Amino acid sequence: MTSRSSNSRTPRHEPVMLREAVEALAVKPGGRYVDATIGLGGHSRAILEAAPDVRLLGIDQDPQALEAARERLAPFAGAAQLVHGNFEAIADICEAHDFVPVDGVLFDLGVSSLQLDTPGRGFSFQRDEPLDMRMNPDAEVTAADIVNSYDEQRLAALIWEYGEERRSRQIARAIVERRPLHTTGALVNAIEQAVGRGRGRQINPATLTFQALRIAVNRELDILADSLSAAHGLLAGVGSRLVVISFHSLEDRVVKQYMLKESSACLCPPRTPMCVCGHVATLRLVARGALRPGPDEVGRNPRARSARLRVAESITATVTGRAA
Repeated sequence: MTSRSSNSRTPRHEPVMLREAVEALAVKPGGRYVDATIGLGGHSRAILEAAPDVRLLGIDQDPQALEAARERLAPFAGAAQLVHGNFEAIADICEAHDFVPVDGVLFDLGVSSLQLDTPGRGFSFQRDEPLDMRMNPDAEVTAADIVNSYDEQRLAALIWEYGEERRSRQIARAIVERRPLHTTGALVNAIEQAVGRGRGRQINPATLTFQALRIAVNRELDILADSLSAAHGLLAGVGSRLVVISFHSLEDRVVKQYMLKESSACLCPPRTPMCVCGHVATLRLVARGALRPGPDEVGRNPRARSARLRVAESITATVTGRAA
């Protein structure tokens, strides 16, 4: 959880699965690493501290996060480059900054503590504020645009697909009946009137709808698979790592499917008598399944409880489409 330091403008925060992420990257002296979602810079700082002469390129679409990361990484100014952008352009960004090939790429997906805790951004249902949810404040579409323009069927489908909310139809109907909705409080009231206040339930009844809207606003799932492929293409060769921390099953499913596919020597259906697909494995799964945060970390930082970390290692000798 983010709080303010008494002697610094940089928010305090505890990066999720920090030790596990740095170990998964297998940071080496002189290595080059990309933090595709730099956030407040906690993972990046640990990467830079893990070995001598490490260089890092950090990307984030949130200017407020970049400002905080820049302050946190000030002691490493010569070794760290920070870029405002979306990780869907990771290949272009790395090429433009002469940062290819790389020894590892880290993705820390989802909404950050800074975005949840900063008033006025509309990510949290704990405050009544404009219904925004844009990670990049320059993006065109807000959560209010979706809530007030989608028809009931499309809205229900979005809440079901991205929120896995079984009461998506009731919620969509309540939203449409009460439009226009321009604040988080108005949206929460509509949800509660549709499904109740959620007393006795593990999560707030608005949680999954807010998740769905945030994912849609920021196109989080739309760009993930292609971004993983682009990051994979930047890896320097044998032993370089792709590490991803996700926070809900939809993200994790995309990551798992991508890593399983690229670590498989054959993608033919099981009953095919001989391989005809021509697929060649380019990754090796470093850990079986997803790593989870330990109970001590979850106790200190409850937001870590849903985190899953997956790591894969390149087994090819060259960068995809480039000489190593």
